[in-house]
Amino acid sequence: MAEGHGSAIGGENLLFLTDEQLRKGIEAMFFAYRGFTADPDRILEAHGYGRAHHRALHFINRTHGTTVNNLLSLLGVTKQSLNRVLRTLIEDGLVESRIGRTDRRERNLYLTAKGETLERELSEAQRERMRAAYRAAGPQAVAGFRQVLEAMMDDEIRRQYLNLRDRRP
Repeated sequence: MAEGHGSAIGGENLLFLTDEQLRKGIEAMFFAYRGFTADPDRILEAHGYGRAHHRALHFINRTHGTTVNNLLSLLGVTKQSLNRVLRTLIEDGLVESRIGRTDRRERNLYLTAKGETLERELSEAQRERMRAAYRAAGPQAVAGFRQVLEAMMDDEIRRQYLNLRDRRP
């Protein structure tokens, strides 16, 4: 049987997961997320920023010149909350907002050199943690983990993720 379709892994039949097995998975996600965000949180705190600032920096870096509307869609936040975050990042010299070339009503967002430095520091902390976990788990587990994460996404979010994933950095 194909992995993930009834195969027994670690003595557990994945087709018939018990509430206890699901609870363990949910708790593992909570604790993994704490670990995944711990290093960036320390860096952000030193600058007076929070996770929303980190997400904005990440996606502005990932999609150079993205519009505010596109960033709103990617982050799934309200315009008001994104405006607060962007205002701070722009005032602090981490993000630059430029008038759109084709549509002057649009604002395209770019990281400044200072923003690139902070984003790289935040991302490197997470890459190191992911790299170590991936090495420990092995290639099959990495592929399975990605499949699980993608299967948990709503259709629209998965579409956004796949579109972004397939872009070149």
